[in-house]
This record gives sequence, structure tokens and C-alpha cells, in this order.
Amino acid sequence: MIARVWAVVGATGTGKSEFALQLAEALRAQGNPAEIVNADAMQLYRGMDIGTAKLSMPERRGIPHHLLDVREATQEAAVAWYQPLAREAITGIHARGGDAILVGGSGLYVSSVIFDFRFPPRDAAVRARLEAELEESGAGALFERLKAQDPATAARIDARNGRRVVRALEVLESGGATHGAALPEKPELWHPATGIVGMSTPRDVLVERLDRRVEGMWRDGMLAEVAALREQGLERGVTASRAIGYAQALAQLRGDATERQAIAETQALTRRYARRQVSWFKRYPGIRWVESGAADAAAVLARS
Repeated sequence: MIARVWAVVGATGTGKSEFALQLAEALRAQGNPAEIVNADAMQLYRGMDIGTAKLSMPERRGIPHHLLDVREATQEAAVAWYQPLAREAITGIHARGGDAILVGGSGLYVSSVIFDFRFPPRDAAVRARLEAELEESGAGALFERLKAQDPATAARIDARNGRRVVRALEVLESGGATHGAALPEKPELWHPATGIVGMSTPRDVLVERLDRRVEGMWRDGMLAEVAALREQGLERGVTASRAIGYAQALAQLRGDATERQAIAETQALTRRYARRQVSWFKRYPGIRWVESGAADAAAVLARS
């Protein structure tokens, strides 16, 4: 039987990691040595554990996990860097006779692996100029320019995400038709035997769960985690320092926000991010939605 790729996707807080473990265990019970590949952009970072709900070694239940803790907080994580590593991990799992289970909620990262996803052009000089403009004028001014030049792309990204706005403008100035942060009109699978499972949770239940999760992050030592990362250079990290929760904890450590403000902002941004994740994954062709909490990995396998 051909080795398969499973993608377990959905909004943050919907139980993707637990379902992926159950799926791996169900496959292993059938003699299939399945392994898991991370597709959460922030779980790539070493030391970013509490704020990303990263599974500890005991919580992984002996299932091999790939692409966790592979970047320092000072390093940039980009999807073009991630894609070949994830596909290499999947190819290695297949060579060992197992199915690969890709799990995470970073839509662009997931898409880059499971679909025939190609990246738009880069121009270092243009990017440097735009980043200087971002520093001087802020994301809002650049976003207005993007809206005027490419409204469709502007509608798909967060106006406050300066990094994404800069990338979109860089591609446009380099002759690209889009910044690439969207699925192709008719996405084709990279691996022919791919099953996509979406974890679903009613909105009201998810909002309550996410709010409590953020409060739990602070109780469990989020501030101490970020303080340690700060000593390692977190504030110099282009990607990691802007992660939801980490940016707010940094503001609290600097005295720019109270704990209550940091938690409230993290909750609001997490809820907004979850909405965007749901919208992204709803467009996946052939996705099979299962309700978190009631999801039965063995049943999913039986119907595959």
C-alpha cells in the first residue's frame, strides 16, 4: 500500500495535536509506523513552549515528532525555508514505511507542503527599502498602498502585520501577480495519497476555550518563559517577537502594558486568528471535518 500523508488542520484550540496522536496510535496499531510533522510556525522555535501549547516529550507518547524546536528565537522562520524541510521529513517517514501526519494551524505552511505550492519572486533591495519605510511610516501607510495596488491581496492579510504587507509589496514591485499567501484557484496535491482532516469546534465553545487558554498561559509561567527568551535575544527576532502572546508578554516586561492588558490583547488577537484559520481551511478541497472532543481517529481511518 502506498504511504500516505495526513494533514490535521483547524483553528487553534481545536485539539489538533491530540487527534494527530490518536491517529498515529491507530495507524501503529495496524502495523503502520506513523510519525508526526509539525506545521505550526511558532512551534518551530526552541523555548517557545507555553505560548504555543507545544507538547512536551512525555505528552508525545513515544510518537516521533519532526520540526519542533528547530529555530532560535532570533532566527526568521519563512514558509519557503520550511517547505523543503517538511517534505524531506515526510519522504523520510515514507521510506521507513509509515504514514506522515502533518499537524498545525499555520495555513500557509500546511498549504506549502500538501499542495503544489510555488513561491513568488524575491528582491532583497526592494525588500530592504520597504522595510525601511515600514520602520519610518508604520504598517498602516504601506497597507493603504497595497490596497490601492492589489485589493484582493490586501483583503487576505492583517493590516497590522507589517512583515506580510512588506512581502506583498515586494512581490508586486518584482513583477509578481500576487504575494502568494493564498491557495491557487485549483490546488493540486503534492502527494497523491493525501487525506485532510479538519478539527471543528462551535464558535462559542472555542472562544471560551481560547480565553481560558490564554489565562492559563500566564498562570503556567508565560512571563518567565518570555523573560528567558528575551535574554536570548527574542526582541531581535523578526518572526518570534511578533507571535501572539509573546509580543504582549514583552510589552508587559517593558512596562508598556499591565498583565490584564497583555492577557486581554492576547485573547482578542487569538480569537481573530482563529477566525482567519477557519476561513483558510474551509477552502481546502476534499477536507473531512470532525468535531473535536468527539473525533474518533480509528473511525476516520476506517472510512479512508
